[in-house]
Amino acid sequence: MQELQLYIESERLDLFKDETVSLTQTIQNIKQIDKVFTAFTKTFSVPASKTNNKIFQHYYNFNIVDGYDARKKKAGKIELNTLPFQTGLIKLEGVSLRNNLVYSYKITFFGNTIELNDILGEDKLGSLAFSNSKYDLTYSAAGVLAKMQQATGANAYVITPLITHTDRLFFQSGVNLQGSSNLWWHNSEHQGVYWNQLKFALRLYEIIKEIEIKYTVANGYNTNLVFSEDFFSTSNPSFYDLYMWLHRKSGAVQPDQQIATYESLVNNWTASATQIIVGYSTITIPAALVTGANKILSTNITCTPTGADAAKPYSVIVSLNGSTVFTSTEAAGTQNILLPFNFLVANGVYTVSIIHPQSSGTIVFTSIEWETVGETGTGFYTDTATSNTFTASESFDFQIPQQIPDVTIMSFLTGLFKMFNLVAYVNDSGTIVVRPLEERTEGDVQIANAFNTRVVEDGGTVESLSCLEASLTTLGASNYSYYTSADIEGLDAPVDYNISQYVDTNESEVNIALPYKEIIYAYEGTGTYLAKQHNQLFGTSWGALKYIGGTDTDGTGGLNYNASTEIYKVIAPFEHMKYERLVNVTNSLLTTIQWGWSVNENSQPYIGKPLIFYGIRQSGGYDISYRTSSIAASSEDAYWIPSNALYQSSSDGKENIHFNNELNEYEVNSDQFTDTLFSVYHSEYIIDVFNQARRLTQITSYLPLRIIYNFKLNDTFTINTKTYRINSITTELQSGKSKMELLNKV
Repeated sequence: MQELQLYIESERLDLFKDETVSLTQTIQNIKQIDKVFTAFTKTFSVPASKTNNKIFQHYYNFNIVDGYDARKKKAGKIELNTLPFQTGLIKLEGVSLRNNLVYSYKITFFGNTIELNDILGEDKLGSLAFSNSKYDLTYSAAGVLAKMQQATGANAYVITPLITHTDRLFFQSGVNLQGSSNLWWHNSEHQGVYWNQLKFALRLYEIIKEIEIKYTVANGYNTNLVFSEDFFSTSNPSFYDLYMWLHRKSGAVQPDQQIATYESLVNNWTASATQIIVGYSTITIPAALVTGANKILSTNITCTPTGADAAKPYSVIVSLNGSTVFTSTEAAGTQNILLPFNFLVANGVYTVSIIHPQSSGTIVFTSIEWETVGETGTGFYTDTATSNTFTASESFDFQIPQQIPDVTIMSFLTGLFKMFNLVAYVNDSGTIVVRPLEERTEGDVQIANAFNTRVVEDGGTVESLSCLEASLTTLGASNYSYYTSADIEGLDAPVDYNISQYVDTNESEVNIALPYKEIIYAYEGTGTYLAKQHNQLFGTSWGALKYIGGTDTDGTGGLNYNASTEIYKVIAPFEHMKYERLVNVTNSLLTTIQWGWSVNENSQPYIGKPLIFYGIRQSGGYDISYRTSSIAASSEDAYWIPSNALYQSSSDGKENIHFNNELNEYEVNSDQFTDTLFSVYHSEYIIDVFNQARRLTQITSYLPLRIIYNFKLNDTFTINTKTYRINSITTELQSGKSKMELLNKV
């Protein structure tokens, strides 16, 4: 019998002697394939002792002012026999009274695996600051062209892909159609893709980094949100080469009313601020300044044009998390804008923009000042952020928070987890380790992930090799070499435990492991013109896969897996566009140009779901005509094309972001891009689920402390020569009694 110690923050709680505390753990459950789980305990009770009453500040007495705040979870940890066992969060559920006297406190301990919902809430991608000066984009013919020509590598964090929001592109050599979208360039005619038909795209890796920048203790959050580089890595092209199209509204970037105006984002903020947080082009107000003791009482913006520009009219726009929340009346000269009190309804990232008529031309400001006044409990404070000399230029600033798709950060991350079958847990250093559930093979050696045990030879035999993390960061490279056991020493390799002697043989169950009739993998958005056309022609969604467990039949030609009637759907919340490789209409030859068309089946501008794609830079192929105005065009030989495949040629690599093996758009009619999301990241687990030999075994065991303390969810258990993976395990921590759901390895 183990002795359990439970701490909330640094204080130890008193426990009932006969209270049982159980912990449920699972990485991925066969019954809910697309879920990421958190280790948690069932709700249990602790006595209303003198110590616990002090810790929970007599929570039953609601007359106590500023008492225990049960709206928030607090840091907790569990020790077994004084040895650290599990860290996590403790939630106070309520208080039990007997005879009108306090008796116990009901609490739940959540294991420190992954609590992203608590951290991220409903925050949207637009709440990310993107305040680094490298994101300072000008939406103009020159600005769009610069990112269309952007060289590959680390600086390709923003590109301009060849995706149009309205016009249909074509290529017809020898034909001059002034003002058309013919990409063939001729110096006497002004045709081709008009610059404002295009929008920027942002590398997904940059979004992950911005999430880490925002969610920190320094910004008022309970923890620093840090992801491991097992998958979210610059050395993993399967992820690193993915981009999100910065497409918040259908059609053009600029609203119609801004055709005759310019908008410039105020940047280069400097401050002696002690409360607000100042970035390059943003001002962040932490949650504590909205509801805390030091809350803001008023906010004032002062804009001071130079004397030469004092007569030019302008207005001020304030945005919160990418959405406009205040616009001042257009006026000339110095403007003092006192924002209404109800403006400060939430913490978040604020930006200030100047919008002015085209007729005004450039307006130069001596400074733009953001001043906040708040209370401290003993008095008042004033924070001031001031821009350097600021020029509202004759251009339109492309502000990423205002142009990035209007979805939550949690939806974005969930989509990636579903696509790549990712699982997550928190390691001892507090890093969220994110890895694919399934293995992948490259070059000469099979690299298995942290959740599948494998055997790899190195002259002898190395057992239980897992995903090679730490120094072995070449995942995605073209060549691998063999590694010795010394190379993997200390890494997170799975271990097999023989628990035969600890199993209760009096009672157990062996059940069918197949909970579904079929599983459907698909994207939520397939509404663009060509994807919709594919759906209509072939009767299946573009890139989607229906998995029904092989080709077994009952002799009637139909599938016979009818034990279950449930259909399980794994739906990624992204747009999946079908692209077109252009053919030269004049001679029917394929060009090197591939493009995307963001319109619906009626050829009307289409918004859809957030679009992610692989960006591939073309150079040395067909030139395209790029229109910078109605009377000017240039010939460009370098541009980025969108792709669903990581490579243009299947001989270079077969990986793509379809679930199903579709005919490739660029390598026309090729079915050789076989490394789909399903085949690489899902198939082993799912094929095993449908395997006739697969069983879900339920047993009870009494594990010793050395196993309870050390086992990981990627480990395996052996019982009488048979090896099992962990589906889920619920352990009574004091007794070691564990109720297990185990999947036999087949």
